[in-house]
Amino acid sequence: MLKLTNVSFGGTSAIVTSMALIVGFSAAAASVPPIIAGLLILGVADNITDSLSIHVYQESERLKARPAFPATLSNFATRLAISLTFVLLVLALPAAYALYASIAWGLSLLTALTWLVARQRGASVAREACKHVAAAILAIAVSRAIGMLILAYFH
Repeated sequence: MLKLTNVSFGGTSAIVTSMALIVGFSAAAASVPPIIAGLLILGVADNITDSLSIHVYQESERLKARPAFPATLSNFATRLAISLTFVLLVLALPAAYALYASIAWGLSLLTALTWLVARQRGASVAREACKHVAAAILAIAVSRAIGMLILAYFH
C-alpha cells in the first residue's frame, strides 16, 4: 500500500504544475500538441529530476537506501499517473472545455489530497484546503500572465 508521505509531494507537484502549464500554454494560444508535449515532459523528464532530487535529499539525510527507494519510486509513479490524467483531458475535450475541466479536475484532486493530509495530521481541512487552493490559484494566475505576455510580445 502506498504511504501518503510517499505520494503527497509528487501528487501536489503534478497537480499544480499541470494546471499551470495548461493555463499558461492556453493563454499563449498554444495548440494541443505543445500542451500535450509539455504535460508529457512534465510527467517524465521533470519527474525524473524531482524523484532524483528527493532520493539525493534522503541520502543526504542518511536515510537508509531501502526506505528511500520506495519513496522515490512512488513519487515518480504518482506524478506520472496524475500528469497522464491531464493529458487525457486535453486529448478528449475541445481546447476551451479542456482548460476548465483541467482546472476543475486539478482543484478537486488537490482538495482530496489536502483532505487526506489534514485528516492524518488532525488539522482543519477547510483551513488547509484554502491555503493549498490559494497557492495553486497563484501558480495558475502567474502562468496565465506569462502566457499572455508571451503571446503579446511574440505574436
